[in-house]
Amino acid sequence: MKKITLIAIAIGAAIALWVILGSVKYFQIQAANAGFANMPMRFESVTSQVAAEEDWIPALRAIGSTAPVQGVTVSTDQPGIVTKINFESGQMVKQGDLLVQLDVSQEEAQLRSAAAQQKLAALNLQRQQNLIKSRVSAQSELDTAQAEFDQATARVLEMKAMTDKKTIRAPFSGMLGIRAVNLGQYLQSGSAIAPLQALDPIYVNFYLPQQNLGEIAAGQTVKVKADGLPDVKFEGKVNAVDSVVDEATRNVRVQATLANPKGQLRPGMFVNAEVPRDKPSRHVVLPSTAIQYAPYGDTVYIIEEMTDPKGVSYKGVRQQIVKLGETRGDRVAVVSGIKPGEEVVTSGVFKLRQGAAIQVNNSILPENSEAPTPEDT
Repeated sequence: MKKITLIAIAIGAAIALWVILGSVKYFQIQAANAGFANMPMRFESVTSQVAAEEDWIPALRAIGSTAPVQGVTVSTDQPGIVTKINFESGQMVKQGDLLVQLDVSQEEAQLRSAAAQQKLAALNLQRQQNLIKSRVSAQSELDTAQAEFDQATARVLEMKAMTDKKTIRAPFSGMLGIRAVNLGQYLQSGSAIAPLQALDPIYVNFYLPQQNLGEIAAGQTVKVKADGLPDVKFEGKVNAVDSVVDEATRNVRVQATLANPKGQLRPGMFVNAEVPRDKPSRHVVLPSTAIQYAPYGDTVYIIEEMTDPKGVSYKGVRQQIVKLGETRGDRVAVVSGIKPGEEVVTSGVFKLRQGAAIQVNNSILPENSEAPTPEDT
């Protein structure tokens, strides 16, 4: 009996302790809630922009590279020793300009010998022609003289051709690259002299997906910008669309021709190509910093007048799912989800939530350029 009484006392003491601790915790929670309720509202500092529609001309964009309309590595046809170099690396030359002269002393001597043989053959031929007229020579002797003259003439032409092949000239007008030969150097047949590229006009090659085949055709305008030339815009025309689609990428190659009078574009340069379409489209355009990207949907925060539980009005934000379109630099076209005239948060979206109180400070605005120039590039 005494043992049962002790157990009951222990249980009662535990229950009493639990009630006391629960009461203390309850009053602590109530005090904390009262404190939170009396706390002043926290305002997040953001920048904003009133949504406005703009006319955007849609365009097909691609990354491409430049290529010369004509480009070769000038080389030798015949072996020989370099006796004259008539150009400098990077020099502009015209078609037919002398570049390199190889030693032709032996060929010139052989040419003089061939010319003498030709002269002698010509005299013999004339003599035989006179004898034939006088009927004192046979026709066979005239034929032999004619053949000897023809052989001597062919030999002269052969030696002139040998001499010309050792005189290396520019095959077309353009810019020479870095010289690959030196004075007195012996060159084998096919040795490189220097690269030669025609720079004006110049080709731009780029690739578009096969689904855009119906939107591209020869004669369309192409706008090109190159890294290193941010303030220069080049414009040309589509020259041709390839007849086959790459089986690996399902892309088709497009070639455009651009005027390049100053030679600013060089073969092999990386460029951004843009083919504008005909009809402009109208969209709300925002800085990319206004978009909160997420797997479940991209959103923006729209600024509205709101009321807290105490009935006090404040400036807050409403999270809105949007559908995005084309991106140009720092700017994004919004296809749907925003109406013109709505005020949208443009920076600070990462620290916001539905209904958060905000304070607009537009003293420093985010970049909003179609052609941004970041410092660390």
